[in-house]
Amino acid sequence: MVFLSMEVLSSSWIIVFFVSAFMILCSTDARVKLPRNETIPALIVFGDSIVDPGNNNNLSTLVKCNFVPYGRDLTGGSPTGRFSNGKIPTDFIAEELGIRELLPAYSNSALQPSDLLTGVSFASGGSGFDPLTPKIASVLSLSDQLEMFKEYVGKLKAMVGEEKTKTILSKGVFLVVAGSDDIANSYFVLGIRKRQYDIPAYTDLMLSSASSFFKELYGLGARRLAIAGAPPLGCLPSQRSIAGGRQRECAEDYNTAAKMFNNKLILELDSLQRNFSQAKFVYIDIYNPLLDLIQNPQKSGFEVVDKGCCGTGRVEAAVLCRILDPFTCKNASSYVFWDSYHPTERAYKFIIDEIIQKCVDKFF
Repeated sequence: MVFLSMEVLSSSWIIVFFVSAFMILCSTDARVKLPRNETIPALIVFGDSIVDPGNNNNLSTLVKCNFVPYGRDLTGGSPTGRFSNGKIPTDFIAEELGIRELLPAYSNSALQPSDLLTGVSFASGGSGFDPLTPKIASVLSLSDQLEMFKEYVGKLKAMVGEEKTKTILSKGVFLVVAGSDDIANSYFVLGIRKRQYDIPAYTDLMLSSASSFFKELYGLGARRLAIAGAPPLGCLPSQRSIAGGRQRECAEDYNTAAKMFNNKLILELDSLQRNFSQAKFVYIDIYNPLLDLIQNPQKSGFEVVDKGCCGTGRVEAAVLCRILDPFTCKNASSYVFWDSYHPTERAYKFIIDEIIQKCVDKFF
């Protein structure tokens, strides 16, 4: 029995040693300043295409982009399923936090067990807070993503044990980015929800679903939650084309809905903060930084704001970008948008650089 105990102890020590070594070797230099003795060991992500690094690749859906010209500016120039020409926000956030260079998709077949230690993304392009939204797009709902997360937690426990898993979850950042597809697609473009709700009632529906999701994450161990608001949806190239008139101006009803949801989200997060004092619920303002890029592009060296780089830039996204690839711009760095819905790598980096330190500070 003594020899057996020593053997088990030795095996456990070896596992912990290699796990710790992996985390040190695979981490990057953190650029964000953290308080002394504080760490952020993992980034765990839920939501839609803004933060989906390839979870839709093997789904039977049109909402995917694991083909050219997507990913052309990533190292190696290969499409990974990221809805951009290069890196997406989660990659920049993970890098700024010193976690890793590229945050992987949980469903990536090349994912190694050791990759789980620093977090993954469960996000699925086309998803949203409204349960109808992912059904329309045939993608992963937030409930689906939550089930994947539970599986992920089980794998972590098997690797590093209960206590280490609890530390990774409580010290890691949980990022949620959703709501855009609810407002833009389910409500306005397809009009399904518009026939059932006015904007105040629909944003209430979104908020109720969102709040329930945040509470579920808390119940599963999340203590540092960062939630992004909706962007200025009416100023996306696709929405300009659909609802911006002949001059393709920003569609103000879309922006009004986005701002209404954001204001309600801020109040709800304040309420959750009061009720769950052991956690931090941090609101991330995406609306104003992106709107500033669109309205004042010259300040940041951008030139084109009303169309994307791929195809004609007016309505293309996903498969339409592949079909019209010959018309894709040669240099995306002067464009705020890569396709008609998603920003370029450079625009993402500019926004993340501007907001990340302020957001991280709110956790401490």
